[in-house]
Amino acid sequence: MTPRPSLGLRARLLFAFALLCVVTAAAVTGGIYVEARNAILQRTQDAAVQAMTSRLKALYPLRSAAPGPDELGEIAAAAADQNSFAVAVYREMHSPVPPPPPPAPGRWRPDGRARILDLGVISPELRQVVAGGRTAWQRVVWQGEPNLIIGTPLLITEQDRTTRVSGIEVYTARSLLPEQRSIDALAARAWPIGGAALAFAVVLALLATRGVLGPVRELGRAARLLGQGEMRTRIAVRGSDELADVARTFNNTAAELERLVKQLREMEADARRFVADVSHELRTPLAALAAVADVLDEEAAGLPEPAGRAARLVSQETLNLTGLVNDLIEISRFDSGVAALVLNEVDVAELVRSTLRARGWSESVHTELPPAVTARLDPRRVDVILANLVGNALRHGEPPMSVRLSADPHWIALEVRDHGPGLDEAVLPHVFDRFYKASAARARSEGSGLGLAIARENARLHRGDLTVTNASDGGAIFTLRLPRRAHDPDGGPE
Repeated sequence: MTPRPSLGLRARLLFAFALLCVVTAAAVTGGIYVEARNAILQRTQDAAVQAMTSRLKALYPLRSAAPGPDELGEIAAAAADQNSFAVAVYREMHSPVPPPPPPAPGRWRPDGRARILDLGVISPELRQVVAGGRTAWQRVVWQGEPNLIIGTPLLITEQDRTTRVSGIEVYTARSLLPEQRSIDALAARAWPIGGAALAFAVVLALLATRGVLGPVRELGRAARLLGQGEMRTRIAVRGSDELADVARTFNNTAAELERLVKQLREMEADARRFVADVSHELRTPLAALAAVADVLDEEAAGLPEPAGRAARLVSQETLNLTGLVNDLIEISRFDSGVAALVLNEVDVAELVRSTLRARGWSESVHTELPPAVTARLDPRRVDVILANLVGNALRHGEPPMSVRLSADPHWIALEVRDHGPGLDEAVLPHVFDRFYKASAARARSEGSGLGLAIARENARLHRGDLTVTNASDGGAIFTLRLPRRAHDPDGGPE
């Protein structure tokens, strides 16, 4: 499954800081805005109620408990000022509506009467509260502007000092446009402050990411170098924080890993040296044994059956042991870096035919070999590769077997295929491992387990490669790719 792309650590830190700043600024600014707005409106509201109440006190005592339209007009005029509208209501009557007001809002009419408030602006709920004898107010939008509507009843004081509702209700409307402008200006100033806070948070985020990502990048670089085999890689430890602890842990781990790798390399070198020494020491006695085995093999037919069978067994095992020692010596040459190419210009098709003919496989293997394909190769080593691949296919695969040659201006490819069951998927990654055998049941009887490993080493010595896959219709396909102009490992063409 393809991993989902994610933001880098720098981007995530910047995003986190910016988000924190935005949330914090929005919360703080929003809270301050609400508090300031409520404070401004409350102060305006209290001042308007106080001013209206003071103006209405001048009306007492009332001339009549049942005023007419003219008296209601005088009451409305007394309740209003230059910045407000007013209306006085008694039962179904209200102060008379004058002609349309002049352009400048909130001014006195030329005849001295107050501008009359439209009763339709006053909500039934507000009128019900005021009719019950309480002063109340509400904010509404009238004539496209925010307004504060204040309603209060006029009370009558009896001789026994008790009060009762006179039935006269006075309502005033004061424009809140100046306060709204102040609130809007406050909100407008909040945006630059929020932007400045966001920019400040980004700067802090950049500083923080530099302090965090610097050691992280250094740790990543050191880990890559360590993964590439630079065992002496270390990180400079700065400070005493968590990142410094990580750096110290990395250095301790790298030091221990360097020690273990050095120890393993020494052990591997000792093991390879031991194998090489033993292999070379075995060559002399094996040569003598091979000579004796040849004699026994020739005389086996004339010996009694148990002795003849033993002679043939000794001869075969001597050959197997000789092959194993030769393979070990070849592997030791690759390990020590002394293996070299002896390059010649060869006809690749003829080289393949020669390999098959020398081992008696010409009739068993089908070939597709286009003519005139030449390459500069080491014929002996290519012969070893082909012998291993074809022999492996004949032993473990099923016919028909085939060898197919293809070429382009720079590379040749030899494909060796059988039509057997193919290789198990668990076996494919280990086919070229040393001493690896796909089946433990044939570990004693078949080969040394070094043939394919030697074949791949020979391919790589040519700067080529050897790969294996399973065919879709059955069988294994080994593909040898070699450059048409191989170079000696020491540098430069032969």
